[in-house]
Amino acid sequence: MIRPATLADAARIAEIYNPYVTDTVITFETETVTASDIKARMKSVWDKDLPYLVIEDAGRVVGFAYAAPYRPKAAYLHSVETTIYLDPAASGRGLGGRLYRALIVALRASHAHTAISLIALPNEASVALQLATGWREVGVLREAGQKLGRWIDVGYFQLDVS
Repeated sequence: MIRPATLADAARIAEIYNPYVTDTVITFETETVTASDIKARMKSVWDKDLPYLVIEDAGRVVGFAYAAPYRPKAAYLHSVETTIYLDPAASGRGLGGRLYRALIVALRASHAHTAISLIALPNEASVALQLATGWREVGVLREAGQKLGRWIDVGYFQLDVS
């Protein structure tokens, strides 16, 4: 089941997200987050009238996706950056595709005109998800970040949602 996230989901979302922070280069964050941090992020997304969704499996949240403003400058008002994470135990079952498609539908009902996704490379699963849900690759920033002792390229993907 896919549904809008609630503040009650914050602890579970942090639980899903934090291993990506500590053990991977998929996110460029380096400090784990708390449920309070997630609640503040959720409120920030909702304040911009943007979607924050979760997907459940057997009544347990196993993934989340949301859109946030791409950049703070006024001309970027209708551009959003998307985020999606799944519990690794839930991967490989099509849940990510279902969740991402639901996010895209929600974005089409919002003020967003274009969605942008940034992916730490290499990441075959995330690239495949982007392409399977209609995104196009628009560029790569070489060695844009450094984490876990290595330089990381970032792929930029874009989807028109208006």
